[in-house]
Amino acid sequence: MAVSQLRDISTRADNSIDKEKSKAKTKETIEEIADLQNLLYAENKHALLIILQGMDASGKDGVIRNVFGVINPQGVQVKSFKAPTPEELSHDFLWRIHQHTPEKGMIKIFNRSHYEDILITRVHGWCDDELAGKRVKAINDWEDLLVNHNSTIILKFYLHISFEEQQKRLAERLSDPAKMWKHNPGDAIEAKLWDKYMAMYQEAFDNCSSIPWHVIPSDQNWYKEFLIAEKVRDTLKDLNMACPSIKIA
Repeated sequence: MAVSQLRDISTRADNSIDKEKSKAKTKETIEEIADLQNLLYAENKHALLIILQGMDASGKDGVIRNVFGVINPQGVQVKSFKAPTPEELSHDFLWRIHQHTPEKGMIKIFNRSHYEDILITRVHGWCDDELAGKRVKAINDWEDLLVNHNSTIILKFYLHISFEEQQKRLAERLSDPAKMWKHNPGDAIEAKLWDKYMAMYQEAFDNCSSIPWHVIPSDQNWYKEFLIAEKVRDTLKDLNMACPSIKIA
């Protein structure tokens, strides 16, 4: 199912949603996720791949820290994808991605992902429409491979931040000593290409939604974490997992 137009989706919580109650609920949900992860690891039948995409300053690192930070580190791993290395560029574009997919019993979080190869590459003209179409097909086939041949559940989250909120957060990286380490001069350059990025994200949603995207309003970190935690918890619960029993002869 394709995603509605991004411009029509709010980046904020509805005014009727209580912040403090939601934060308390998130804490409870995260504790449930920790317990469910233990079952996932013990049962060793499924893998969970979580894909986080979003513009600079949309809060991907915060989600990883605040939602998944309490999980047993033996059962969750994070992979952040930067610009491809020369070795990675010498292979097909999915080569560097596939080697980091989760094995059964594990949760793997992609901080950015294979979608960069049809997002930033198109925004900057490094990938034309014909090549992008081939990559879209490859992505869909690859995700189908993981789901149907390795019992991998894939959750794809787009952290939906407004341009105004992004600019505020980028400015904080210049004024707040605790956030200055995040400053990257290139972020301001990419921000000027906002409209092109939105168009490319929309195309990705329209063409790569056999596994659905979840658009997460992200101007308020507490609401973003609330929504993602609930979706991860519900996805794990739906597996109906149980601890393996010992067979006594």
